[in-house]
Amino acid sequence: MAYPSSVQSGRVRVLKEGSRPSDREMGPVVYWMFRDQRLRDNWALIHAVDQANKASVPVAVGFNLFDEFLGAKARQLGFMLRGLQQLHRDIQDTLHIPFFLFQGEAIETIPTFLEECGASLLVTDFSPLREVQSWKDEICKRVSDSVSIHEVDAHNVVPVWVASEKLEYSAKTLRGKINKLLPEYLIDFPKMGPPIKKWAATNCFVDWENLITEVVRKGAEVPELEWCEPGENAAMEVLMGSKSGFLTKRLKNYSTDRNNPLKPKALSGLSPYLHFGQISAQRCAIEARNVRKLCPQAVDAFLEELIVRRELADNFCFYQPQYDSLQGAWEWARKTLLVHAPDKREHIYTREQLEKAQTADPGWQERPVFGKIRYMNYAGCKRKFDVDGYIAYVKRLVGEIKKRKAETLLNEKKKELRI
Repeated sequence: MAYPSSVQSGRVRVLKEGSRPSDREMGPVVYWMFRDQRLRDNWALIHAVDQANKASVPVAVGFNLFDEFLGAKARQLGFMLRGLQQLHRDIQDTLHIPFFLFQGEAIETIPTFLEECGASLLVTDFSPLREVQSWKDEICKRVSDSVSIHEVDAHNVVPVWVASEKLEYSAKTLRGKINKLLPEYLIDFPKMGPPIKKWAATNCFVDWENLITEVVRKGAEVPELEWCEPGENAAMEVLMGSKSGFLTKRLKNYSTDRNNPLKPKALSGLSPYLHFGQISAQRCAIEARNVRKLCPQAVDAFLEELIVRRELADNFCFYQPQYDSLQGAWEWARKTLLVHAPDKREHIYTREQLEKAQTADPGWQERPVFGKIRYMNYAGCKRKFDVDGYIAYVKRLVGEIKKRKAETLLNEKKKELRI
């Protein structure tokens, strides 16, 4: 069972302090899940259950599905929703916590649900993105004065606001700060049981199959991947599996081969699970640290990418409001771009041509000019790995996929003829 002291205070930010009315009891706790879509090793969920048990009130989890979000298509949304489908089942079966799925704008759906259930506390995931921060600001304005709102950084090992109070220049300037804080924050997770008080019987049915089918249909221009299985269990299999787990079978070559595109198995394969929060970066770090004696160089390289580099990205987005614009780049970079804007180029491409890789160079060469702004041109690639071998490898993958799709289509037509 988790207790009120389970989550370090530095991991939680109070976005709004509610005023408890004297004429009524405390209402339930609602955890608005967004970035950390998992049941296990989730500091935000632990905090929500802690606070619910402390007040002897029930707790529920809500997830808001947006009509559109940053260009996500079938590949991203299908993976996410299939993972949430598993989470919905597991959280109700193991912790007996209801899971509600909302659709629409969060600034409308979340306050409405809080009012309907009479919630006293909203716990939410941390995200550095500008849109998410603005939603939370608006929700703080819309909810009742009696509702408190807590934001928990369950995505980073060291909470972004604890790691640094300012925009960091590079991994070098952030690394030392994070390493000093790891003894405090890179710790084991507490055990968590069902909440003391259960949520009143309610209908939490979600028609996942129809929802996923519709979302995948709308975003079909970027189809789903066949080889990447979603969900917490699949994520742990990639990390620790007995057949091809990263830490159990593939770790030793990580430091030497991870940048060779002809050796994709050298990579951890954890990126999609970390992105959607289907596995905790802290869990990955704990397990990697446990096997460091076997492959110290590989583990150190992995922890550098997993902790320092990932958290540097969050630092940039959190402290630089113009993170998605050239205006958010450092001054030296902007000046260099302006100075070299008139440079003559052998080829001029439209944005569409670049997006479709319709260039004159197999390595997507832009221009043979080296300076402060670097890019990977064909000649540079040839010095680092077998470019022709990589191109052949990708063509082979594409051919195999097209062949499987053609076979599937043929089988479907045969079934139709039988009917």
